[in-house]
Amino acid sequence: MADVDFSALFQALPVACSILSREWEYAAVNCAYERAAGRTRHQLIGRNVFQVFPGGPEGDSARRLRASLERVVGEGGADRMGLQRYDVEEPPGSGVFQERYWTIVNTPLPGPEGRVAWVVNQVEDVTRFVQRLREAEGGAESVRQALAAGTQELEAELFTRARELQEVNQRLRRAQAGERRAAEAARQALQVQQQAIADTSHDLRGPVSGLRTRLEVALSDPEADSRQVLDAALHDAERIGDIVADLLELARLEARTPLDTKPVDLAHLVRTEVDRRGDGHRAPDVRVSVDTEPDVIVEVSPVRLKRLLNNLLDNAERHTRTRIEVTVAREQGHAIVNVTDDGPGIPADERESVFRRFFRRGDARRFDPEGTGLGLPIARQIAQAHDGSLHIADHTPGARFTLRLPLRRSPDGA
Repeated sequence: MADVDFSALFQALPVACSILSREWEYAAVNCAYERAAGRTRHQLIGRNVFQVFPGGPEGDSARRLRASLERVVGEGGADRMGLQRYDVEEPPGSGVFQERYWTIVNTPLPGPEGRVAWVVNQVEDVTRFVQRLREAEGGAESVRQALAAGTQELEAELFTRARELQEVNQRLRRAQAGERRAAEAARQALQVQQQAIADTSHDLRGPVSGLRTRLEVALSDPEADSRQVLDAALHDAERIGDIVADLLELARLEARTPLDTKPVDLAHLVRTEVDRRGDGHRAPDVRVSVDTEPDVIVEVSPVRLKRLLNNLLDNAERHTRTRIEVTVAREQGHAIVNVTDDGPGIPADERESVFRRFFRRGDARRFDPEGTGLGLPIARQIAQAHDGSLHIADHTPGARFTLRLPLRRSPDGA
């Protein structure tokens, strides 16, 4: 194989082929293509394919060719076009064009990185076939009459059939693409479900094992302190209940159950919840400051929004050192709530991971070993259920969670 001259082999191919760049410029043509096009390679190499043939880049045939080339580059598969008419100047430079009909197949060529770098444009001159179709309608005289009177009608019919075939192919491609997307979505949903089941089993195993062990000890040791055993068992049962309750809440949110919403003054709700929590939820030396703009009205479920806010405050209280700042403001048609702490912060590469169910960073397990790892996933799901978003913004020191919700539109649409 090392002795094969592939360049000479390409030139000797009986099939007319050219190689086009992603800018649709000729990079190479073989001898058969030169004969079919009626042009030398020096007249073709480096020129745009849409500038070479009559009709220019805006003609009907050119638009179909461009669409085919773009499909090849975009989808990475070969594309067979219907019947095309491109007239050829014979002899070159004479200004006289002979009608020519072609079938075209465009095939991708990958580059070193695997993406489509070139397109092989293979053409076949089927002019004689089209002419024989015309001649099949009658003898030589009737053919001349038909050519004189019905050429345009026949061409229109041929092009109509070719266009219909292309439309059918496009619909099939769209249907296949839709099926691929649906299959991928189903695969991802199944993967998420399997991961959720595995995570749930893992997180429930601890308290269930603890509960079982304590009860077995109590049964096997009549002298055991029953109250201590029952207190520990109740603690394990409450933890199991917390995990199950959080999972049910996540399931309801992911099912997109309709929310019972009403207009809520976000600043008032935030201040009320911070005051209600008081100092009992945090260390004595931690201070909470609240700064709100007035009349920040959102259409939300108050119960769910309180849950979201308390989950963010719980997280901030677990990690902060000395202070927590809560702000409410307007920004480009949205209400913005920031909950900021001055704790160790969250590395950029883990900021999305903390919104995965049961994900817990090492410091979180130290500060709160009883946490479920579901508070932040629930908070994000609540935000998304209200057409909002929740993410972690850049902030030093500590971490800043930013909630964005659409402002309620007034009845007059303002």
